[in-house]
Amino acid sequence: MGNAIKPEPGREYPATWREFEDWFASEEACASYLEQLRWPDGYCCPACGVVDVPGRATRARLICRSCRHQGSVTAGTIFDKTRTSLRVWFAAAWYITSQKQGVSALGLQRVLGLSSYQTAWAMLHRFRRAMVRQGRDLLSGTVEVDEAFLTLRRGPRVRSPGARRKANNRSDLVAIAVAVEIHDPKGFGRIRVRRIPSATIDALMPFIRDNIAPGSTVRTDGSAIYLPLEKKGFAHDPFVILGSGTPAHEPLPGVHRVASLLKRWLLGTHHGAVDPRHVDYYLDEFTFRFNRRSSGSRGMLFYRLLQQSAVAEPATYANIRDNHHPKKPKRPLIGGVELSG
Repeated sequence: MGNAIKPEPGREYPATWREFEDWFASEEACASYLEQLRWPDGYCCPACGVVDVPGRATRARLICRSCRHQGSVTAGTIFDKTRTSLRVWFAAAWYITSQKQGVSALGLQRVLGLSSYQTAWAMLHRFRRAMVRQGRDLLSGTVEVDEAFLTLRRGPRVRSPGARRKANNRSDLVAIAVAVEIHDPKGFGRIRVRRIPSATIDALMPFIRDNIAPGSTVRTDGSAIYLPLEKKGFAHDPFVILGSGTPAHEPLPGVHRVASLLKRWLLGTHHGAVDPRHVDYYLDEFTFRFNRRSSGSRGMLFYRLLQQSAVAEPATYANIRDNHHPKKPKRPLIGGVELSG
C-alpha cells in the first residue's frame, strides 16, 4: 500500500460511497484498515523498532512481543487520544475529499451530525496538518515564482452586533510565496504555496530551495530580489514587468492564476474569515486539492489523505488553537539509524 505502487480501487480503497459503507461498517474494520496503512510491512514497535506480529489485548491495545510495549493503531497519529470514533473520522475524510471546493467546519458539523463546532473545526485542522507529504518531490523544469498578498479577516466570536461589525472589519495582510510548474506548450503542473514574513530575497530563497530542484529554470517578474538565484544553482528567466506596459498575468500566468484561485477559494468556502495564525494549513489544503485536481477518483484522494494521516504527528486542540507545534518524539535507534515507526 505504499506510494510506489498505485493502489487499486475496490481492492485497497472504496471507489464509491456504497463501498465505503460496506468497508467501514464497524470500528474494528476502520482500525484494521488504519493499521494496514500505517504498517504496510507489518507492525513496527515505536519503542524498540522490532517488526513483528503484535499481541492483542483489550481496548484494541497492541503489545510488542519483544519489549512488551503497549500501544494502539491511533497513538502517534492525528487520531491520537481522540474521543470521536474512527467511523466518524473516516466519514469526515471521505466528505472532505469528495467536495472539490473543500468544506467549512460548520458544513462538516452539519453533515456528520456533530454536537460541537469545535470538534468539527479541530478535525478539519488535524486533516490539514496531514495534507503535506513528507519527502515529496521538488518542483522541476520551468517554475514560475512570485509573491502575493492575502487579506484575511478575523475576529473573536462575539454576540453584540456592534462588536461583531468591528471584529469583521479587522483584517490582516499576509505575504505568501507561490511556485507553479509550467508545462510545454501549455498547462500547469504541481504548485507550492507558503506564508513568508516579507517579500524579500531572504524570505523567498528558503522557499525556493525547499520546493524547487537545483538546476531548474525559475521564471520571475525581474524584480531585483531574485538576482541571487543564479548563484544559488538555478537558471533565471526574468521578465521585467515594471515599465513594460505588459500586464503581469501574461508573462507569469501560472502564479497569477493560482493566487486568484486561492483568494476565490478562501472567500467562497471560508468567507475570508481565516485566522492568520492558521493560514499555513489552509494553504496546505489548497495545495493538496490543486495538485490532485485531475484525479477522477474521489476514493483515491480519500486513500491518500488517510495514508498521510496515519503517519502525521499528533496535535491537541490547544496545539491547533494556539498554532503550537509540539516537539517530535525521538524514534528508537538501531545501529545508529533512526527508525520510521
